[in-house]
Formats: sequence, structure tokens, C-alpha cells
Amino acid sequence: MPRTKTVKEPDVIKEEPVIMPSQAVSIDQDIDNIKEEDISAEIARAIKESSGKPDRYIEAIGRRKTAVARVRLFTKGDKEFIVNEKPYQKYFQTVGDQEKAVASMKKMKCLDKFRITVKVSGGGHTAQAEAVRHGTARVLVNFNNNFRKRLRKAGFLTRDPRMRERKKFGLKRARKAPQWAKR
Repeated sequence: MPRTKTVKEPDVIKEEPVIMPSQAVSIDQDIDNIKEEDISAEIARAIKESSGKPDRYIEAIGRRKTAVARVRLFTKGDKEFIVNEKPYQKYFQTVGDQEKAVASMKKMKCLDKFRITVKVSGGGHTAQAEAVRHGTARVLVNFNNNFRKRLRKAGFLTRDPRMRERKKFGLKRARKAPQWAKR
């Protein structure tokens, strides 16, 4: 007698919920029109949901040129912004770099709502500030996906791909050649 294989069919078939166009409008709210009180209430609701758990955090990486920033967002604890174990005002000396570092937090009006710790390395001061901005924007989107539209519109979620070009053999820099003399 020849053997036959039996294929067992799954007992339960799960179906994806279908979103109707009328529901899609209510889900995709325009975050630019949300008032500051609504943003604060939504942040407070998310913090309340996470309460009762150990000290957890949300983490994201931000990059710019050769600078890399690892950003952690804590919902509990002191509401401060720490960069390499220093307050961001002491780590970034210039006002422009300080503003760049916290721009994504100020855009979402939640600079004083979370404890942010950042480990940043590589690059110069300005590249590090922009890496911190990129990382904080990413961590805010991980915290609440409704922030994505506003941060994307401001350009904080886009990784700036411009890098320094490598030095070539026989040249002084990437493209600068030594002075040429005919005789």
C-alpha cells in the first residue's frame, strides 16, 4: 500500500480588521491642530499607563556625519536633559548648539515632561547637537507615533546623509591638488 501524507489545516483563521474611510479620518488626526493641553494630556495618559512598572526607558539612535547619539527617554524621575552625564547647557557651549539639541523636544512642547539621557560620541560639537536632535525625535516617535507627522514636517526625522569625502592618494585633500608648476 502506498503511503499518503495528510496535511492538517489550521482550525482558526484570523482576519485583519478592515478600516473604513470614515474611521481613517478619525485615526489620522492633524497633530498641528492639537492644542498644547491635548498633547500634555496624551503624554500624561501614556505615563500613567506605564506606571507601576520598573524604571523602563525608550531608546533610539541619532546620527549626523560621524557623530552618534544614543538617546534614552524615561517617563519617571527628575525631568532633566542630560548629555554625557552633564546638563545639556554645560555640554553644548554655544547657544545655537543648545537650541539644536533640544529642538525636537521643544517642537513637541515636552522638554520638561521627561528625563532624557544621551551618550554622544564622534564628530564635532555641531554634528553632535544635530545627532542628539535626530535621536530625540526618533525616541519621541517611538513613545507616541502621533508625533511623527509634526517632527517629519520639521525635518527632524530625516537622517542627513552628507559626510566628509575621503582624502585621495596624490592629493592634499579630497579634491585639492598640489600646486602645479610648468618648470
